[in-house]
Amino acid sequence: MTDRYLGSASLPDDDATLTGAGPAHLPGRLTITLWDFSWYTQAGPGEPYADLEATVADAAAIGYNAIRICAAPLLLFGGLGLDDLAADLEIEGLGAAPGGGYYGQRTRWYDTPGGFRIDLGARLLALFDAAARHDMVVILASWEYQQSPSFAASPRWFEAIDAVPLDERYDVLAAAWDRMIGWLTAHGHRERIALVELHNEVDFSILPDIADHGGVVAGLRARHPDLLVTASYGKPPHLAMHRVPAELGAAQCHVYSYGVLDALQQRIDIRSEGTAGFPNAALRELLRADAPSVSDYARPAPWKLQATVITDQMIYGYDWVDPSAWDAWLDERYPPYAEVMHREIASRVIAIAAWARWRGVPAIVGEGWVGYTPLHGSFEESDIGRGLAEHGVRTALDHGVWGVVLCSNAAPHHPMWQLREWQQALNAEILARG
Repeated sequence: MTDRYLGSASLPDDDATLTGAGPAHLPGRLTITLWDFSWYTQAGPGEPYADLEATVADAAAIGYNAIRICAAPLLLFGGLGLDDLAADLEIEGLGAAPGGGYYGQRTRWYDTPGGFRIDLGARLLALFDAAARHDMVVILASWEYQQSPSFAASPRWFEAIDAVPLDERYDVLAAAWDRMIGWLTAHGHRERIALVELHNEVDFSILPDIADHGGVVAGLRARHPDLLVTASYGKPPHLAMHRVPAELGAAQCHVYSYGVLDALQQRIDIRSEGTAGFPNAALRELLRADAPSVSDYARPAPWKLQATVITDQMIYGYDWVDPSAWDAWLDERYPPYAEVMHREIASRVIAIAAWARWRGVPAIVGEGWVGYTPLHGSFEESDIGRGLAEHGVRTALDHGVWGVVLCSNAAPHHPMWQLREWQQALNAEILARG
């Protein structure tokens, strides 16, 4: 057989090497568990994060080496007059619902009954101390312009950060991070910081376009050249990655392929607000038999809805949908979406990795893979969902991604945490590539 020259595009590339080197003291690969704000909003008696030492130890036993959190820099170090609140923060969740229970009771991430107080600064230090004892590192982010303040009993946190003019918010965040980094350094935890994200999902938060504020990231990087500093995207511009600011010190991007889930969400109009006639007939078919009317269920306090990016329709819908009916709809209609969902995950991961390689920075997939489901919906925990997650993780490893989540739902506050053997096996696979 004659060899034929088909051009340089036919020559294999070694894309499995890391896109960019991280600090030498950090692990060769990060396997990340996403604790977001739940590590302090679900910390009451009997809740998943009540005993931080035990929870960190459990994560380490499953094979994780990195925890990604909302560190609440604006509350703790924002200089916004909130020191007393941070030292005695009352967690309420979205509040009590009519007829018993609480808003968000069956909504993923929002299932926070509250009813306890914490010293958030002391708790953050306790988390770092526990991480040090179990040889884990911490990814620091902020969800404050997305939802964190909505879980507090007092509106002061939200009102203080909301009063910051839009164009000054990144500057205030950077200053808060600078002070927090100094505080953690003074407590001996600088090398425990794996990454500092100016904010989580800047494209889905109450923030201006990060492309116009890359200099803020550059400034924070210059003050801490030994640390990785960036901002994360919820949906990076995969088809136009040149729009991502060159100043980012890492490509921390989230990869969700909604596919069949998006088809269901559009059908039942669950993510909108103010829709006349909500819930529509399609959603009513999926509701629990004991679901109250929208008017009877009412809604959380107005300031809480202002402080979060989710809507009252989402809260009602996820609280009252029948998860079995939800899963059955997705399972039945998944096959025509299977190929495109796999392709979308791969193409997005590859685009992120290619941008990071071009810039010579580490790539991280801090969230993924399918999307937002009811708390007790098991689509991502099923064979289908785990297959998509494994595809995402392996694609990331094959293209030099440094850090990756197994799934956004693989965390102590989600039912997926019980899939211990699956997590252990996939974590071992990631770490073997380090």
